Amino acid sequence: MPANAKRVRAEDAFDVDAVARWLSATAGIAGTPEVRQFAGGASNLTYLLRYPDRDLVLRRPPAGAKPASGHDMHREFRIQQLLAPAFPHVPEMVGLCTDPAVLGSDFYVMERVHGTILRGDADVALTPAQTGTLCARMVDLLVELHSVDPVATGTDEFSRGPGYVSRQVSGWTRRFAKARTDNVPDFAAVTGWLDAHQPPDVRHAVIHGDFRLDNLLLGPESDGDPTPLRPVAVLDWELATVGDPLMDLGATLAYWVQADDEPMMRLTKRQPSDLPGMLTREQIVQRYLEATGLHTDNWRFYEVYGLFRLAVIAQQIYYRYYHGQTTNPVFQDFWQIVAYLEQRCRRLIAE
Repeated sequence: MPANAKRVRAEDAFDVDAVARWLSATAGIAGTPEVRQFAGGASNLTYLLRYPDRDLVLRRPPAGAKPASGHDMHREFRIQQLLAPAFPHVPEMVGLCTDPAVLGSDFYVMERVHGTILRGDADVALTPAQTGTLCARMVDLLVELHSVDPVATGTDEFSRGPGYVSRQVSGWTRRFAKARTDNVPDFAAVTGWLDAHQPPDVRHAVIHGDFRLDNLLLGPESDGDPTPLRPVAVLDWELATVGDPLMDLGATLAYWVQADDEPMMRLTKRQPSDLPGMLTREQIVQRYLEATGLHTDNWRFYEVYGLFRLAVIAQQIYYRYYHGQTTNPVFQDFWQIVAYLEQRCRRLIAE
């Protein structure tokens, strides 16, 4: 896990003794851990539990969050547990707690995986050739995930059958309406276009839902080369399910900021996707399609969908700030990102 674990914010504190008792009873882990909070992530909360002989990681929803959808701890826990035999890039699960008497909400604990996460402007010096290698491996890892057999792994329990694209368009449209505040556009032109231009599902696969470079833990290239170029784990499975893989790729590329993007788009950057040597969005799509054998003549739909979905996620987070459910100042200007993404979607539609 990343090394940026800091003191727990007061609003995110929890009963450490209660968790320690639960871990002792369910996993035989004795003692009370030192607790730190990982700074990354804007949705579910992630903590480091440091014991004398091991490190664990705890995930739980933020205060005031409803337990469905992106805050479903059972989903996060279960899908990683099922994936592990076929996709060895997930942390080892320790236990899931569904007893509200412990923390007031579901949570789960997993083993800590050590590695490097590249965020924002990466503080790791990489050559253009190295960034190109890293980017290609990221795409290949997504292809590997989408190649996992849902039936063989049991992850098909998350499948709702045909109609994934349609459910996503209508579902994200409803979520935006529920989270909208009076300082953002209504997205009516965007949602209407998505509804009218949606393609059928290309196939069903295990999809991550938030696959980004800054959700990858990277290990050294080799024993003799400490450069973090080798993906060792994928984090943040809160939106994982079984669905259309091209929708997953569209969601991934909504976060992919290029060096030649306009200034407002560059303000949304959360990963060093603009370093010299990184593939462009177009090159990523081409590599992915060639590796999977999939085809689409309607890529603009997936691009607009990804940006709209990102806008909804940002708005849901801003809604919590707007209504005082969190005081984290990082979220106070998210409404401006939402407004910009609406404009970008409409420009893509008009092209």
